Amino acid sequence: MMTTLIIARHGNTFGSNDTPTRVGAKTDTPLVKKGKAQGSAIGHYLKDNDFLPDAVYSSTLQRTKETAKLALQACGISTHIYELDIFNEIDYGVDENQTEETVIARIGKDAIEKWDKHAIAPEGWHVDPDDIIQSWRNFAHQISKTHDTITNNVMDLSETILVVTSNGIARFAPHITDEFEDFAANNAIKLSTGALGILKFSQGKWWVTAWNIRPSLNECG
Repeated sequence: MMTTLIIARHGNTFGSNDTPTRVGAKTDTPLVKKGKAQGSAIGHYLKDNDFLPDAVYSSTLQRTKETAKLALQACGISTHIYELDIFNEIDYGVDENQTEETVIARIGKDAIEKWDKHAIAPEGWHVDPDDIIQSWRNFAHQISKTHDTITNNVMDLSETILVVTSNGIARFAPHITDEFEDFAANNAIKLSTGALGILKFSQGKWWVTAWNIRPSLNECG
């Protein structure tokens, strides 16, 4: 038996004519047209690749909830979306809702590079990496293990779980493999908007099988 954890980053919240900003926990923006198409594309990808979710989680922010809802509609299934604040985007502090140009002017390009390559948060952002990592570990344990009520032994589950979250949270998920440094050395830890990461659990071990998959928007009709 094997548990599959699919982590999706929400769809776009800025249109082609908008000026993107760092949208964090305190900025609850809706999806734009392309973002909605990305949500549907996620669902088509899950359906076409036999990844129909048994359970679905999102953050409490509308961009993740809407992405999850659109994905489920495209899958052709109806299931409850569990909203957990552990999947809310990080708080960018003084850089919340600021343009990238403004953010780089304050903290420098090196700080952004450390964040994007090693998940080291810049000074001034309200984020506790250890807390986020532990939340992922706790969640991973919850979805991958159960107790046999007769023997009281711990058993592997065989389910597919979908989590729709944000960029700042998703990048910490590979820590559940206990090989984050190796993963970060060989992959870009940042998920693109509307992209997926896939992790699997079997025989007491999590591993990443794919990262930053970008489902085709052409499949959405």
